[in-house]
Amino acid sequence: MQLGQRPPEIRGPVPGAGSARWIEVLARTECPSLTERRARRAERAGAPNDPIVWAEAKGANVRDVDGNVYVDLIAGFSVAAAGHGHPEIVEAVQKQAGTLLHALGDVHPSEPKVRLLERLAALAPFEDARVILGLNGADALAAAMKTAVLHTGKPGVLAFEGGYHGLMYGPLALCGFAPSFRDPFAAQLNPHVRFAPWGSPDVDALFTEDIGAVIVEPALGRGGLRFPPEGFLRALREACDARGALLIFDEIFTGFGRTGHRWAHTPEGATPDLICAGKAMGGTLPVSACIGTLEVMRAWGDPSGAAIHTATFAGNPLACAAALASLEVIEREGLARRAAEVGARWVEALTEALAPCDAVREVRGRGLMVGVELHDGARTLRLVGELLARGWITLPAGPRAEVLQLTPPLNVDEALLSRFTDTLAQVLRS
Repeated sequence: MQLGQRPPEIRGPVPGAGSARWIEVLARTECPSLTERRARRAERAGAPNDPIVWAEAKGANVRDVDGNVYVDLIAGFSVAAAGHGHPEIVEAVQKQAGTLLHALGDVHPSEPKVRLLERLAALAPFEDARVILGLNGADALAAAMKTAVLHTGKPGVLAFEGGYHGLMYGPLALCGFAPSFRDPFAAQLNPHVRFAPWGSPDVDALFTEDIGAVIVEPALGRGGLRFPPEGFLRALREACDARGALLIFDEIFTGFGRTGHRWAHTPEGATPDLICAGKAMGGTLPVSACIGTLEVMRAWGDPSGAAIHTATFAGNPLACAAALASLEVIEREGLARRAAEVGARWVEALTEALAPCDAVREVRGRGLMVGVELHDGARTLRLVGELLARGWITLPAGPRAEVLQLTPPLNVDEALLSRFTDTLAQVLRS
């Protein structure tokens, strides 16, 4: 049976011998901190935290090197919104690979780059949008922060506790998810960043005179699958308008359908000056975008010699072709609307099934961005391993790993979600 929407099929131990062999190689070649991180998680959870090694992925399914079949309820870090290896995205990549793999970026661009810029501008929540392309979310955040200081002349940034904006040097200064991410590099990071509680009702008190930008996730992803209190984003919009600051929404995790809307901020009634997008946009290839209004983007000024913001692979034709196909599939197949409908039913089913489970604090979600919060982060880490052994790929989220993250492909079969709900309830009751 072909991969796509199959239920799990586990043939032996997880991880199997094949994965174990590759992980031994990984431990000898990868930066030691990454391997040791797994050991620390295992120590905290009181159970192994060994990974599987992927060999193939299609739709909602992943096959590892030992032949075990899993259901990916994370969609590859929320990247595979249309599923792994969607045939239209694969076809677009194959076609592009046969004609042009690389162009000359901001000097001599490719047709796919220009077409993607046009498409993203059309999908923006404001008129006359302008776009800066990058390779990953951190690139988009870096472009947004540069734009903000050029436009306002103010170096200060207001970011939020629990926010995750990537770990590259510029955006790392904005990361409120875990201070331990910033601390080793603090001496080299932007000293003008101030952190406030995400969802704070008293936004006026958060501002200082030097703040020229506010960066916020409209819904927290890695920070625990959390959704804003009523009026929070609108209050930020009003405060920015009153002080001449730019409002930047990091929609890298949420954009293009994850919460049941093209943009997670849409139902909140607040429009940003800049949006950072990525993940689902690229159809599993690395591409991101900082999208802004023309008024704001004019701050970059007229070209006067060498570009002051560019990258060798930004606007890569292969990634742009994949992104164009991904956006077409998401829009044409109505995956945002489907996520809203399927997600609402799933949250209701999870809430009912997990009600008798003492370990569960809360089930919450919008669209197919769902979190199951437990009372104990160590229990969540064990749960992730127990589910993996049964063929379900999940992740911990939240500052204490207290939330089980569930962000499957937006076209996942509802029958798989029902099967998982039963499995999760069974594991938590055992």
